[in-house]
Amino acid sequence: MYADIASNKRKTYLILVLFLAFLVAVIGIFDKYLGGGVGVFYGGLVGAFLYVIITYYAGSKMALAVNGAQEIQKSDNPRLWRTVENLAITDGLPMPRVYIMNDPSANAFSTGRDPSHSAVCATTGLLDMMNDQELQGVIAHELGHIKNYDIRVNMIAFALTAVISLLADIMIRIAFFGGGDRNENNQLFIILGLVAAILSPFVAMLIQLAVSREREYLADATGALTTRYPEGLASALEKLKQNPRPAKHQNTATAHMFFVNPLKAHSISGLFSTHPPIDERIARLQHMEGNA
Repeated sequence: MYADIASNKRKTYLILVLFLAFLVAVIGIFDKYLGGGVGVFYGGLVGAFLYVIITYYAGSKMALAVNGAQEIQKSDNPRLWRTVENLAITDGLPMPRVYIMNDPSANAFSTGRDPSHSAVCATTGLLDMMNDQELQGVIAHELGHIKNYDIRVNMIAFALTAVISLLADIMIRIAFFGGGDRNENNQLFIILGLVAAILSPFVAMLIQLAVSREREYLADATGALTTRYPEGLASALEKLKQNPRPAKHQNTATAHMFFVNPLKAHSISGLFSTHPPIDERIARLQHMEGNA
């Protein structure tokens, strides 16, 4: 388990470094596209930083609100509350706020900016479908996201993706409606700007998905380590594999936060999925069980 956790952490840090380098490159091309010397590069970096900061502090409230999550107290659902409380104690974490989504699909997510400002949300469908050991496995997975600061990584990755997509959109608009020095010496940067504008959103999305997938594997490993019972989480995933049901209210902006993909299945299910294949997650957990 510890080897899986360490491996996934290294992969995620590498992906985020590449993500930031890609963002700097896009802003640099954007600056050259406009002819340079207009402060676009530094202004873009400052603007991107401010956007990430805003998302960092407001993102969790937005995620909970758009999904219709309602905060509960212990008396509202003692089973869920005690599960979160006991596992938080086991992990040495502050007690997160607890939320429930009134949704028949079985799912859960965690959000926040750090363990002291975090929240865990489960759907009514999850509470109905899972037995106690399976529910513990799912909640331990979500607390794993909190413990490993995945909640912060996810929000930053999402914010960086939005910034890159915004810059790409601006470049395309400038290309069609004018802007920048279009002399012969600047033609190369115009071409590079257009290429970056077309490819940037797709590259940014793929990087974000890669971050999300790696963090899911890491949270599975962390959750199994917490409960010392990988079979509980594997059983929960097997139930969801046999009974797939998308969320009642679809929201692509927060899909990467959920325990399993809450969106409807598409024809291209692997490359553009925010989550790794359930079969692969189950196989890894069974491998942990065999090596425990």
